[in-house]
Amino acid sequence: MIDFKNVVKTYAGDVILNEVSFRINPGDRVGVVGPNGAGKSTLFGIITGDIRPDRGTVSLPKDHRLGILRQHLPDGETQRTLLDFTADAIPELKTMTAELQQLELQLHRGVDDDDRLAALLERHGRLQTRIEHLGAYRLRTEAEQALSNLGFRQADFERQLKSFSGGWRMRAALARVLISQPDILMLDEPSNYLDIPAVEWLCRFLKSFPGTLLLISHDRFLLRKLTRITLEVNSGRVTRYAGDYDYYRQERENRRQTLEAAKRNSDRKKEHLERVIDRFRAKSSKAAQAKSWQKALDKMEEIELPDDLNYNGAIRFPAPPPCGVEAARFENLSFGYTPEKIILKEINLTINSGDKLAFIGYNGMGKTTLLKLLVGKLKPTSGRVVLGHHTVTGYQAQEFADLLVPEQTVYDVVRGNLPAGASTSGLMNVLGSFGFSGDAAEKPCKVLSGGEKIRLLFARIFVNPPNLLVLDEPTTHLDIAARELLQEALRNYAGTVCVVSHDIEFVRNVATGIIAMEPPGIRKYFGDYDYYLEKSAEFQAAGVTVDHTAELLNGSPDLARNRRRARAQAREALAADRKRAESRVAELEQRLEKLEQRQAELLEQLSGNGRIDFAAVNRELSQVQSKIAATEADWEVAAEKLEELRRENERIHQELK
Repeated sequence: MIDFKNVVKTYAGDVILNEVSFRINPGDRVGVVGPNGAGKSTLFGIITGDIRPDRGTVSLPKDHRLGILRQHLPDGETQRTLLDFTADAIPELKTMTAELQQLELQLHRGVDDDDRLAALLERHGRLQTRIEHLGAYRLRTEAEQALSNLGFRQADFERQLKSFSGGWRMRAALARVLISQPDILMLDEPSNYLDIPAVEWLCRFLKSFPGTLLLISHDRFLLRKLTRITLEVNSGRVTRYAGDYDYYRQERENRRQTLEAAKRNSDRKKEHLERVIDRFRAKSSKAAQAKSWQKALDKMEEIELPDDLNYNGAIRFPAPPPCGVEAARFENLSFGYTPEKIILKEINLTINSGDKLAFIGYNGMGKTTLLKLLVGKLKPTSGRVVLGHHTVTGYQAQEFADLLVPEQTVYDVVRGNLPAGASTSGLMNVLGSFGFSGDAAEKPCKVLSGGEKIRLLFARIFVNPPNLLVLDEPTTHLDIAARELLQEALRNYAGTVCVVSHDIEFVRNVATGIIAMEPPGIRKYFGDYDYYLEKSAEFQAAGVTVDHTAELLNGSPDLARNRRRARAQAREALAADRKRAESRVAELEQRLEKLEQRQAELLEQLSGNGRIDFAAVNRELSQVQSKIAATEADWEVAAEKLEELRRENERIHQELK
């Protein structure tokens, strides 16, 4: 077991861990959560021995093997090939293999002493068994499988690690630690560098891991799927919850409500004691009693409430400016960074106003490229991007937070995005709507939290309010509370959203449609993330190939235009009927509301003690109830008709896509 007893750790006078005690039992699957900077990584560092506590003790099981995903690779490792680095997952195998080879050399040369020969043979057998037990002969094959599942191609296996970006190097490090089969596996934000398919695979892999798992993550999908114990690190404390992430959220709120009630009760007792002490302190006959009350008051402990989990910043999107039915479309679009390397080929895609689309697929398949083509940061090799009538785009690049000038103020960042010649008179109103009122507008970027940076991003975008938001990895710098706030704001946003994100729960809560990258084409799913999972599994089971998918999806430019024209005509024919049906349903709902209100008034009269004409009231009540029944029947007919029109509209959209 891992046992913390009264552990204290401070940095520059700031208490990170204060008298922390908890226990992790063998086989526990632990999610470590808490705000950014609360001390989660410090906790890991103490377990690994990289950080020494100021006070307290930490005990670990004997002869345990730790598997640790570190955020930086060891010096010198980048010269190795990808496969060699990954397959070298168990360091002690090198020493054992070298000793085994030395023993075999001695045995080959011959040993005259029988006792020494027996000892060498026994040692050789133990080493051989240990090496086989550690899986030396499976590591290279498992390394290839893990690398493939994390998005590497077979052609990458012999490339030097230094030729990959930092994110891909971390994938290699993740593959290496996963195949090492440690007793205790410690992962610090493993999904930071992963796309959604790789996160799904990681989840499946870790579900079968037999050892003790410690997972630091802001990824609610992984926390829900993998953990059974939750440790919250916050304000110097570590609190253990005997359940997964959802249990932790509910139990934490229950504890908070209990403490709030206890604090209110305690505060009332204190106020009462203070009043009676002040009243009787000067009276000699009550002086002894007043001293007793004062001692009781001094002994009462202050009840401290836990920090609120909810993010207190503001993200309030203004209403988007009006635009046409289509926000944008790709027409027979192809793109390559070089003529020899075409990433996207003959893409046809319509983005309707109000769509909330998530683009998913392995890294390198063109998600970010497609977003940059949409906003005009890149030009297509062939084909075109057409923005809809009065479409205004707002774009967040995934590197936005990393490019902020540390000394620049919030006000300066937002002012810098004003259109040329625009007035700054409304700038403070925009800043205020995103939580930067008054002095907060003068904060330098270097002191901003992750949540404040994301609010700054949207304040910068909305100085010129868009109706098409294009967001590339918007959750990268956010903790869980800020992610939940952002997803709620996007869900309520009336405009169009196109987003790339590796956070499955974020995508699940925001997207109403999925664009799956299937190079060199795409496939659009007319439903949320769970619908995409269901349908993509059906396609795979049916053996639908990528080439056939692209053929079905893209077609020719003429066919795409004909589809759009036919869809528009069919929808136009339905529009008037839908409008009449919606008006009819709304009218009947208003009528029902008035009738039910009158029914409640009549029932109240009948149950009261006042003098009324019971016969007249009963007659009217009977009439009202008859009208309610008839109106409900009419409403059911109208609502069913409206639903049929909506289904027909969706059927036309899907068939003609």
